[in-house]
Amino acid sequence: MEYSREELIEAVSSQMPAKRWEHTKGVMETAVILAKRFGADPVKAELAAILHDVAKYWPVQKLHQMMVEHALSEELLHYDKQLWHAEVGAFVAEHEYGVTDAEVLDAIRYHTSGRIGMKLLDKVVCLADYMEPGRDFPGVNNIRELANHSLEEALAAGFDSTIGHLLSRRQIIFPLTVQARNDLIKQLEANS
Repeated sequence: MEYSREELIEAVSSQMPAKRWEHTKGVMETAVILAKRFGADPVKAELAAILHDVAKYWPVQKLHQMMVEHALSEELLHYDKQLWHAEVGAFVAEHEYGVTDAEVLDAIRYHTSGRIGMKLLDKVVCLADYMEPGRDFPGVNNIRELANHSLEEALAAGFDSTIGHLLSRRQIIFPLTVQARNDLIKQLEANS
């Protein structure tokens, strides 16, 4: 069954606190702006943004069970539970909400971790999640400024911010995030 935009919004917003829905609306608006600015499909960007946090407030046990039962990512189970909702969210988008577009599913799947060889839609949704208007953390205005002219510069700055934050708290860093950041730096160096 395919859901309309309004049905998706109703279904997703009912699964999270109002404050988180405000974040999602900010990601939706920002993803559309970034998609138009950098040549991605704004409809796909908005769809991925609507669904990016669909599983964010599910109980950890439910996320774990989904990951194990559906063999989603065994490696991810060894890292921060905050990353699990993205993998489960992509699965839910496909199997519960009928999203079949691989680009949209990947943008949901990699919106927290990034990946090597990020596609344009991956970058748009990941960056929109970092810099939507409700976000307020040290460096976010710099990321927004960079996003006026370079998707890659802004996203690399976002990853730098996340990695720096995790380092300052002596937390384990998911290797894919470091690899995604390094890949963006290589892209920027190759294009300079």
